[in-house]
Amino acid sequence: MLALKARGWGAKRISAELGCSRNTVRRWLAEGGWRAPELGARPKALDGLEGWLAERFRRHAGNADVVRQELIAEKGISVSLRTVERAVAPLRQEFRAEARATVRFETRPGQQLQIDFGERRVEIGGAAVKVFFFVATLGYSRRLHVRAFTGERQEHWFEGLEGAFRRFGGVPEEVLLDNARALIVHHDPAAREVVLHPRLHAFARHWGFQVRACAPYRARTKGKDERGVGYVKRNAIAGRRFESFGALEAHLDRWVREVADVRIHGTTGEPPRLRFDRDEGGRLKPIDGVPPFQTSRELIRRVSSDCAVEVDGNAYSVPWRLIGERVSVLVAGADLHISHAGQEVACHAIRLGRHGRVVDLAHFAGLTGGPRLGLGPGPEAHAFPAPAPQLLRPLSEYEAIAGGPW
Repeated sequence: MLALKARGWGAKRISAELGCSRNTVRRWLAEGGWRAPELGARPKALDGLEGWLAERFRRHAGNADVVRQELIAEKGISVSLRTVERAVAPLRQEFRAEARATVRFETRPGQQLQIDFGERRVEIGGAAVKVFFFVATLGYSRRLHVRAFTGERQEHWFEGLEGAFRRFGGVPEEVLLDNARALIVHHDPAAREVVLHPRLHAFARHWGFQVRACAPYRARTKGKDERGVGYVKRNAIAGRRFESFGALEAHLDRWVREVADVRIHGTTGEPPRLRFDRDEGGRLKPIDGVPPFQTSRELIRRVSSDCAVEVDGNAYSVPWRLIGERVSVLVAGADLHISHAGQEVACHAIRLGRHGRVVDLAHFAGLTGGPRLGLGPGPEAHAFPAPAPQLLRPLSEYEAIAGGPW
């Protein structure tokens, strides 16, 4: 219309040419160009509640149906769930982005060591065995230390850490760890109050480092070590078979030296060993003269009717005359010592796994029915020196008191 008007055409001729009314031509010529039609805004049921919706949406972790229920209870507004979902759609996208957002946290040389456990079934000696992998990662150089264990108990955490200190030749300022029950007694996610296990506290004081625990359900806080655990699973042991557990340990040591230490790290762009030797090794606190932390545990157990005490899921025999008595159990290294009234009455090698029994046949001497009484078929027997004679009285003494044989 404007182009024809510029050629000198009148409104009547333009309307005839374009097939529209003369008034329509006159209106658009008066406007001087196209403009969007003005539509009257329809009022919406949730107008003015944007701030309230945002607050409740965050409070209920993105649950739109709970927000809908509170709309009815508090505001007297009854709308469909779909209406609420459309209203909070921009908030949901923001909520998801905030939950996924991660700020990369880099540490200075010698500041932080991140530790974690991962598990994987590995074929050892022709059988699938669940192996627990301890992985420690230095925050600056990304140098790794890897150990394989048959469990994930407190002593395994401590042994893995001490192995890392020996491999790196020093101790960092702080150790960042997860909220494992063997290490952290309580962690309040709101107040960030952390209660360390007393033995972890003693271990940290012994080696001179600070303990930092990840926020609950925020494993990405120690993302360097999380990726390290995945790297070990995918690269060090993926698809491999081993003749023995010792062969697995030797393979891990070789893999760390020949692969993990010399690879070009994707984030730093340098081999971890080079970065460690140049910048970080000299920043660690030396460990010369620091003795190993004793991982012994002192426990109190009551002797059950099957002449045994239970420790870490396994049963260990004691002299049958101590049934019902409280005994002291000392777990030190690979041995388990049981004492009563200040005197050792049993000593066993610690059994790996769970639901096993370790039996010393001397503990059942003089017991009617033989050593299998109360033990079930086929107890596992180990020969150990007999306990002190004064703890195993002969039956004749009891016969004399009772006035005759039983």
